[in-house]
Amino acid sequence: MSEDHGTTGAYVTTGSEFTRDTNYIATRITRDGRDGYPVEAGRYRLVVARACPWANRTIIVRRLLGLEDAISMGMCGPTHDARSWTFDLDPGGRDPVLGYERLQEAYFARFPDYERGITVPAVVDIPTRAVVTNNFPQITVDFETEWTEFHREGAPDLYPEARRDEIEEVSHRVFTEVNNGVYRCGFAGSQESYEKAYDRLFTALDWLSERLAGQRYLVGDAITEADIRLFTTLARFDAVYHGHFKCNREKLSEMPVLWAYARDLFQTPGFGDTTDFVQIKQHYYIVHSDINPTGVVPVGPDLSGWLTEHHREQLGGRPFGDGTPPPAPQPDEVVPEGHGVG
Repeated sequence: MSEDHGTTGAYVTTGSEFTRDTNYIATRITRDGRDGYPVEAGRYRLVVARACPWANRTIIVRRLLGLEDAISMGMCGPTHDARSWTFDLDPGGRDPVLGYERLQEAYFARFPDYERGITVPAVVDIPTRAVVTNNFPQITVDFETEWTEFHREGAPDLYPEARRDEIEEVSHRVFTEVNNGVYRCGFAGSQESYEKAYDRLFTALDWLSERLAGQRYLVGDAITEADIRLFTTLARFDAVYHGHFKCNREKLSEMPVLWAYARDLFQTPGFGDTTDFVQIKQHYYIVHSDINPTGVVPVGPDLSGWLTEHHREQLGGRPFGDGTPPPAPQPDEVVPEGHGVG
């Protein structure tokens, strides 16, 4: 079976391995506007769902770079039906900028016969109310490299030119084996495909533990795009993937190096304060009805451990390199009370 990122169509097919659909809308928003969409403050709306790990990446990057005033953000609710993510968190169930009830409407505005999954994150052109791109890996890289004119003072360099080859190499393995690996376990349609996926996932997690045992971050001595891509999977591991997706050799909290690394990032502005555990659990346990037909959402796990000391600062490094921490989230973008930790 196939499943796209942040998708509306994820199903288990008996006897089949999980295969992710990686065909995204390739249009880019660039400084020179070569695809017809130039960088322009106020023109685009980033549509996300806090529940989705792929969308959560864009929320983190936008916040770290200080792009809130240049790129507005629309928020879908944690659950959706087979048709589309919906703006059910907004008054009247409509996005206040786009006027849409469903993200699907933005896709159809540009591609009336669009047949692929309606996915988040997506960047929408506000004047035409039409989707520009849903290519989540490119969206964050373009935020980092094409939108520099609108970065806040002190914005970190999340994609340093001298480190890009290494970032891409590490990120590729993180994507294939970890970000996608948990889904490969959860949507396995046979015992054989599940066990193969399970072995691949934990082999990669062991590799990451070894890599991070002696260095604070994945590439270099500061946070980069690679860390953001790994974090959003780790943040969901104990709450969802360990049980719901059967990734249960160990909990994240039982993997000392990765648990300390994840807590270090979680306690860094822009990471934990963009993580909504309530919406995360609601999404996976309610939407994936073929895996969890009752729709019952677990009460646990205990999240207090995310705020305990991690001691990763002893490895050196500076979270933001030559930059500075981002300011507090804008009031209308704060994770709802009781949905985070503490």
